[in-house]
Amino acid sequence: MPGVERLLQAFLSPAIFVSAAALLLLSLNARLMGIVARLRQFHREQQQALRESRKDEAAALGQQIASVEERAEKIRRAFLCVLTSLCGTIITCLLLGLGLYWPTAQLLAIGLFILAVVSMLAGVLFYITEITVALSSVQEEARLLARIQSHPLRRTEDRGGENEPAEA
Repeated sequence: MPGVERLLQAFLSPAIFVSAAALLLLSLNARLMGIVARLRQFHREQQQALRESRKDEAAALGQQIASVEERAEKIRRAFLCVLTSLCGTIITCLLLGLGLYWPTAQLLAIGLFILAVVSMLAGVLFYITEITVALSSVQEEARLLARIQSHPLRRTEDRGGENEPAEA
């Protein structure tokens, strides 16, 4: 049955591409979840700073939140591009199989596969841009922590809300 051999060969390249996309999605998902967890922590810290009238700290945290949200958006875009690529690749597999009986489907499969590869490339480029700014985000956080720790006053609960010098 030469038709079955050709069908399996037609499925092979896109199937390998599906595995690559799945691994990339796993990596993107882990990165996105880490960023989301960090954003939640920053939001809690900012709310705490606002409740305790530490406006400078809350403003600094707001800047950090904006920076991390930009990173999260890049990862979200990468995720969507790679998911689109994965869908295109799966449909390509179906079209290649159908192409054994309907030659036009093979041409559609080729065009769709090219679009899927371009979509994955776009996802990888978004991922690269996020990774290039990831270190700057950590450096911003270090400056924020240094600024917070160098602040001479801290709020105490046991003195009825009075400020006192921070203990060394």
